[in-house]
Amino acid sequence: MLAAFTFNTAENLPVGLLELISESLRVSLSAVGLLVTGYGVTVAVASVPLAHAVRAVPRRHVLTGLLAALVMSSLMAAAASSYALLLVARLLTALAQALFWAVMGPVAVGMFAPELRGRVVGALSVAGSLALVLGVPVGSWLGRRSDWTVPVAMLAVLGLASLLTIAALLPTSRPEEEPAAYGSSPDARRFVTVLVAGTLSATGAFAGFTYIVKFLGDVSGFSPGKVSTLFVAFGIACLAGVSITGALLDRIPHAMLTAAVATQAVGMLGLFVAGTHPMAAVVFLMLMGGALGPVFMTTQNAMLHCAPNRTDLALAANSGLYNAGIAAGAALGGLILPLADVRAAFLAGGLLTAVGCLVLFAGGPLRPGVRSGR
Repeated sequence: MLAAFTFNTAENLPVGLLELISESLRVSLSAVGLLVTGYGVTVAVASVPLAHAVRAVPRRHVLTGLLAALVMSSLMAAAASSYALLLVARLLTALAQALFWAVMGPVAVGMFAPELRGRVVGALSVAGSLALVLGVPVGSWLGRRSDWTVPVAMLAVLGLASLLTIAALLPTSRPEEEPAAYGSSPDARRFVTVLVAGTLSATGAFAGFTYIVKFLGDVSGFSPGKVSTLFVAFGIACLAGVSITGALLDRIPHAMLTAAVATQAVGMLGLFVAGTHPMAAVVFLMLMGGALGPVFMTTQNAMLHCAPNRTDLALAANSGLYNAGIAAGAALGGLILPLADVRAAFLAGGLLTAVGCLVLFAGGPLRPGVRSGR
C-alpha cells in the first residue's frame, strides 16, 4: 500500500509543482506538463513488454528492483539541474511503475483466500487514491514552503521504506507457483470485453477531466479558490468510491464494474447538460470523482479472474491500455476545444464512457472456464 501510494504520488506530483519547476528550470509550463504526459505514454507502451521480460523472475526480486529504481530516479530528479535530466529521471520512474502495477496485484492478493481478494484490491486502490487526496496536496504545500526538490526527494524515503519491508518479509518463490499467478475463471471473451470497456472509459474520462479547471471556471462560474476546493472534494469522492467498491467487490464484481462505468457516464453527461448551474455541477463532479478510481480498480480486479493465462500479463495489458486511454482522451479534448466550447469535451467523454458501459452489457457476466497455464 505504501509503494502504491508513493508511485501514484510520484506520477502526479508535477501537477502541483508545475509553476515552481517551470521557474526553477526556466522552461515553459507546457514543457513541465510533458513530464506527466510522457510518464503516462511510457507506462502505456512499456507495461506488457516489461511484464513479459521478467515473467520468470521471482516477484520479491522484481519488486525490490522496481522500488530501487524509484528511489534512484527520485534522487536523480531532486538533484536535476536541467529539464533534460529531470525528464530522464521521470521516464525511469515511469518504467518502474509500468511493471509495478502488473506485479503488485498478484503478489498482494495471493497472500489471502480467494474470497477476500476484492478487499485486497480495494485496499491497494485506497492507497493509490490517497496520493491525490494527501500525497500531491502535501507535496505541493511542502514545495511552496521550501523548494520543489524537497517533496521529490521525500519520495525516495517512502520508496526506501517499502523496499526494505518487501526485501525483509516477502518470500521468494517462482512466479508461476504463486496462488494468484493465473486467472481464477479464465475467459478470453470477458478479458477482451473488460479491456475494451476500460480503455473507452479512460479515454472518455480524460477527454473531459484534463480540462476540468477550464470547465468549472468558464461554464460553472467558480472562482479559482473554489476550484481548488472542488479538486480536494473530487479527490475525497474518489477515495470514498474506491472504499465502497472495495467492500462490495468480492460479492458482486461484475455489477461493481458496470456501476462504476455507468456512474462515470452519468457524471460527465450531467456536467454537459447541467454544468452551468453551480450546485448541479458539484453533484455531477462528485459522481464523476466517485467513479474514476473504481473504474480502474474494478478492471484490475476483473483481470485477476478472467485472465486467459498469467495474471501479471493481463494486468500489464489493462494498465497499459488504460494509460493509453488517458493520453488519447487528453488529445481528444485538445482537438475538440478549438472547434467547440469545453462542454463538448465532456459530451464526447460521456458518450465514449456510455459506449464502454454498453460493451460490458453486451459481453455479459463472467463465465467460469478451465484454468490454463498449469
